[in-house]
Amino acid sequence: MKKSTIAMIVSLAAVLVLLGKAFVMGEEIRMYLLVFFAIGNGLALLRLFVNNSIKKMKGKNWKVKVAFFTVLLGLGLPFQSWFRNAVLFNMDSAYLLGSISIMVLGMVFMTFFFGFMKKKLASGGTLKTQTIEKSTAR
Repeated sequence: MKKSTIAMIVSLAAVLVLLGKAFVMGEEIRMYLLVFFAIGNGLALLRLFVNNSIKKMKGKNWKVKVAFFTVLLGLGLPFQSWFRNAVLFNMDSAYLLGSISIMVLGMVFMTFFFGFMKKKLASGGTLKTQTIEKSTAR
């Protein structure tokens, strides 16, 4: 088994354990965990999108590259500042460690999951569907 597959399984297992514990024990942090897991997944997808876009920048005009990074930083920096100041600094400190942990686990899981799916779909791997043919015999 590949290291990336192991990392994906371990991160998903850790997320499920943290979420299961929070819901079974009725902890107040459970909604924060779900939200931060979704944020972590979104950040992983954003990172993959940006990395893919940067790879496609080779051979482009320098003005296109400057425009791309201007938009990227123009949108990313204010959002990051808002998230840090309005969300993280205003959270109860008891929730902070669990929320950040599950966000990082979500990023790790989604990054490896998309790499795994990309390889499976590119190789025509074992993701096959069963087709049912309609019989015309009576």
